[in-house]
Amino acid sequence: MKGNTFCNMKKKLLMAMILTCVSLTACGNDIERAIAEETSYSAEADSADLSSESATESTTEASAEDASSASSSDSSQEEAKAEASEQHAEVGEMVLPKYTALRTGEGSGTIERITYTTYDYAGDGSEYTKEANVYLPADYSADKKYNVMILMHGIGGSEDEWGMNKSTSRVKAIMDNLGYYGDVEPFIVVTPNGRAGKKGGEKGSGYQSFYLFGQELRNDLIPYIDSHYSTYADYEEGYDISAARDHRAIAGLSMGGMQTINIGIGECLDMFSYFGAFSAAPTSNIASKTASIVADSEYPINYFYNICGLQDRTAYASSSAAAKTLPALCDKLVDGENFMWQEVDGGHDFHIWYLGFYNFAQLAFNKA
Repeated sequence: MKGNTFCNMKKKLLMAMILTCVSLTACGNDIERAIAEETSYSAEADSADLSSESATESTTEASAEDASSASSSDSSQEEAKAEASEQHAEVGEMVLPKYTALRTGEGSGTIERITYTTYDYAGDGSEYTKEANVYLPADYSADKKYNVMILMHGIGGSEDEWGMNKSTSRVKAIMDNLGYYGDVEPFIVVTPNGRAGKKGGEKGSGYQSFYLFGQELRNDLIPYIDSHYSTYADYEEGYDISAARDHRAIAGLSMGGMQTINIGIGECLDMFSYFGAFSAAPTSNIASKTASIVADSEYPINYFYNICGLQDRTAYASSSAAAKTLPALCDKLVDGENFMWQEVDGGHDFHIWYLGFYNFAQLAFNKA
C-alpha cells in the first residue's frame, strides 16, 4: 500500500515537472515548436520523381469513370492525359502534375553549389565561408540577363531544405517546366543558409542569427550573385544595389517567411520588389508595422504573395496577423493587383510550401 502511494506521488511530481518545463519553454520561445513540425515532412519525400503520385491520380480518375469496357476505360484515360498535357500553369490550389515531372534533356536547368565569403554577424564579426545552391535555367547564357529569387528555409533547415542539392529537386522541376512550357520568363533561384552566424549548426539553436540575415544579404550574398552571374545589376565595387530591385524577389517557408516580411520588407525594400511568405513563422512583424514601413518607403512593392494552411497550428495565427489585413491598412497594397492572401486546407508542411513556390514563381517579375 505504501509502495503504491509512493509510486503515485513520484508520478505526480514527475508530471508536474514536465508541465512546468513545457510551460516555460512555450513562454520563452514559441518558434522552437516549429522545428518538429517543419521537419516532419521533408523535401526529399517530395522529389521530382512523382511516378507513384501520377499513378495514384490516374487510378483515381479511372475509377471515377463508369467505363463499360476496358477499351472505353483506356480511351478515357488517354483523353484525360491529352487534356492535362494541354493545361497551362495558373495560380491556384494545386500544382499541375506535368510541372513536377523531372526533365533531364531539353528544358533541363542546372544546379550549382557555391561558396562565398561572409561574416559572423551574430557573433564576433569574423570572416568565414558559407555555401548556397543556385538554380540556373536551361540554356543559361552570360549574354542574357536574368531575374533572381532568394528562397529561404525554415528554422530546422539549411540551404538544402528545399532539396536544391539534388538534380531531382522539385524546385528545379517546377522551374524547368514553367520555363519549358512558356509560363514564366526563366530566372535564377538561390537557396542560402538563413543564419547570419557561425554558431547554431543546421538544426534548432542559434535562431537569433535568422534576424540578422539582412546584413549578409546586403553586404555579401547579393553582391556575390550579381558579380558571378548574369543578373540585371551592373556590378562593380560600391555599385547601387537598388538599381536592380525590380529584378529581385525573396521568399521563404515558415522562418524564411518571417525573414521575407521582417527583413525583405522591413529592411531591404531598396533591394527587392517581390515578396513571398509561405506559412510565415511566429515573430513575423504584425500587419500594422509592415503597413507603416511600406507607407513610409519610397520603394513600391510590385507583389506580396502569402499562403498558409488552414490547419497549420504553428503559423496560421501569426501568418494571418502578419499579412491578411494589409490591404485594409495600407493603400500601397491592393488585393488582386500587387497583393494576395491565400489560405488552403493543409498544415505546416511542404504540400503548402511547394504550392506557394509554384504560385509565387508565376506572380514574380511580371512588372520587371
